[in-house]
Amino acid sequence: MPAPAFLVEDNALIRHSLIPTMEELGDTRVVGVAEGQDDAIAWLTRDHAADWRLAVIDLFLKDGSGLGVVEACQRRRPDQRVVVLSNYATQAMRERCTELGANAVFDKSSELEEFLAYCGSLPLH
Repeated sequence: MPAPAFLVEDNALIRHSLIPTMEELGDTRVVGVAEGQDDAIAWLTRDHAADWRLAVIDLFLKDGSGLGVVEACQRRRPDQRVVVLSNYATQAMRERCTELGANAVFDKSSELEEFLAYCGSLPLH
């Protein structure tokens, strides 16, 4: 059964290509999207806190930052995973994301296969 995923990405072109790719190759079902920090935090931590297993978060958003979203998810359930997928996955940014609670960080341009493999490897429970 595909893992319910929430995508935080402000670029419509990326969203429209990433969602079917995640669903077909990453064994996920995208159940919601947000373009900005406040909407993402509201969905992930309040409105639908129990409805997701994977949050995929870009760092640069329409408003706010993906770092704020990652940090807001620190009190998630143990079976919920937070992944940063960004073009700005420098070593320093990877470390910062991990410090804030991200389970993994992937570069959009060079680590998409690894990202999809990660999505497909999520435990069933």
